[in-house]
Amino acid sequence: MPEIQGADTAFILIASALVLLMTPGLALFYAGMVRSKNVLGTIMQSFILISLISIEWVYIGYSMSFGPDVLGIIGNLSWFGLKGVGPAPSPIYATTIPHIVFMVFQCMFAVITPALITGAFAERMRFGPFLIFSLLWAIIVYNPICHWVWGSGGWLNRLGVLDFAGGLVVHLSCGAAALAAVLILQPRKGFGRENFLPHSLPMTLLGAGLLWFGWFGFNGGSALAANAIAGNAFVATHLGGMSGMAMWVALEWVHRGKPTTLGAASGAIAGLATITPASGFVGPNSAIIIGLLAGLVCYTAVALKNRFGYDDSLDVVGIHGVGGLIGTLCVGVFASTAVNPGGADGLISGNFRLLGAQCIGVAVVFVYAFVVSWVLFKAIDMAFVLRVSDDTENQGLDLSEHSETAYSA
Repeated sequence: MPEIQGADTAFILIASALVLLMTPGLALFYAGMVRSKNVLGTIMQSFILISLISIEWVYIGYSMSFGPDVLGIIGNLSWFGLKGVGPAPSPIYATTIPHIVFMVFQCMFAVITPALITGAFAERMRFGPFLIFSLLWAIIVYNPICHWVWGSGGWLNRLGVLDFAGGLVVHLSCGAAALAAVLILQPRKGFGRENFLPHSLPMTLLGAGLLWFGWFGFNGGSALAANAIAGNAFVATHLGGMSGMAMWVALEWVHRGKPTTLGAASGAIAGLATITPASGFVGPNSAIIIGLLAGLVCYTAVALKNRFGYDDSLDVVGIHGVGGLIGTLCVGVFASTAVNPGGADGLISGNFRLLGAQCIGVAVVFVYAFVVSWVLFKAIDMAFVLRVSDDTENQGLDLSEHSETAYSA
């Protein structure tokens, strides 16, 4: 009979709070990079999702994602409105913490994932259609992918795909959605001709710091217990973030002549996103290698976006999408059962099959998230019009969508 452990419960409650902090941190990270006329509109897009997605999660999201399996595709709705989700341990998942604590920890992941997408279409989407898209995306994209990868009986889970804390479920899914968004909404007015300078890099750096801090709960808490795997994930998270920042800054220094604070922040987030799926499966040296790869590959992806002519405003595709992809594949290379006996050995330990499973996971999640996101954006655009008018874009979202200004004249 499973018993609740006070230390594990306290740890996951703290981790849940840290993951919640990441969404306001993301709001600041993004808001500092936009023009001053769009600061509040950008913050609001992240902040409102704490409410919208939490409501969806309580009534259907949690049951769809983690409820009893239906054909490996989705959870049934037997936990609708958190029916049966209470102080007793989960009958399927974490057995040393209350079921409701596991639920709220996972809720914070569901909240931040659609918030990450907002950086791709910053400064040009209407608020109402944005809310409709975010709610439908959570139901039709996030919940099924979550069940496939993390749900008991999910088909990718059964295939052996490993994702410790969200390389597929969070980062690749939002990166694929972001790519669909930028292709449909088209670039901001003046893209490629005007210089869209960040209005407050100190705000962006503050947001990056809060994200880094919260990431310890994001990855460490995914062990679902205060144990050695949580400690390993904590260390790997820090090493991935710091090495991603180091590589990005070094590349920028060589490529552009000077290192920048924006580059440091971007590199850290790239490293953190990339180590996420591997953090509970790899040791410290592998984590550093993964972070360095993140800095190299994500920097290159971001540098190429102008060549391809797509306006991913705040680099969601290049950082989160590419980072989630690289990190998931790195699990197939560097994972070790010496670190996590519940995982699997990767390529360097002689197991080729794990890398194959990871490749399948990447392909399935990217294609599904991209195609469904494209259809959602197209349908909502036809019904409600996604993009603000040219006059509204010139005026800025703060005044046009919220009748507020971040800074008085």
